Amino acid sequence: MMLATDISPDGIAVLRLDNEKRRNVLSIAMRDAISDTLDQWATDDGVRVVVITGTGTAFCAGFDLKEFAEPDLARTIRDSSHRYHLAMWEFPKPTIAAVNGAAFGGGFDLSLLCDMRIAVPGATFAHPEIKFGAPPLFTPLQWIVGAGIARDLCLTGRGIDAAEAHRLGLVNAIVDADRLVDEAIATARVMAEAPQAALEATKRYLTSSAGVTFREAFEVEHDRVFDEFLLGAFGPGPSA
Repeated sequence: MMLATDISPDGIAVLRLDNEKRRNVLSIAMRDAISDTLDQWATDDGVRVVVITGTGTAFCAGFDLKEFAEPDLARTIRDSSHRYHLAMWEFPKPTIAAVNGAAFGGGFDLSLLCDMRIAVPGATFAHPEIKFGAPPLFTPLQWIVGAGIARDLCLTGRGIDAAEAHRLGLVNAIVDADRLVDEAIATARVMAEAPQAALEATKRYLTSSAGVTFREAFEVEHDRVFDEFLLGAFGPGPSA
């Protein structure tokens, strides 16, 4: 199983990336499992808020670049990624990333596509894609930390620790590892106290008030990058 899930009686769902051996890499199978789960939970009245975390010492190491070396997977990779990103961004209920370790590349994006981020002291965040020859997804990061910091992180590929991420407003809180998920669930319960209609409307309005829409930015930052840089560009390599 790529994911472990749990839904409490009060509507707090926990989605745990569960591939510790590969640092919870976002393979095609992992992305599809996340998309399928979110599609189901989007219309499940028993789910009010979702907490996303990882198993082991990594939150998520990013996309599985080994898959990019398989020409026959090109269309599947692109379509799976497209569906996954929109499933995350357009999920109608609040999401909280409980970042238990490294969040690199697509794993960084996964945390950014959530409404809040709570991290352990040892968490690290990076967009190393430029070092592998491709631009990263830019807009969600820019919306959270501003254009100047986003340009810094995207153009240098440098990583930041939890303390710097908190100072920049990227991380909402830092808690010890043994309290991480409990703290995220406690925050989710505060959100879930609101009427569901108001909760979902607030998220919808926040999502739509950022200027250029996510879909408009996504067409450039995802679709064109896949077409012009990623597909067929990589041999077997690490995750990012």
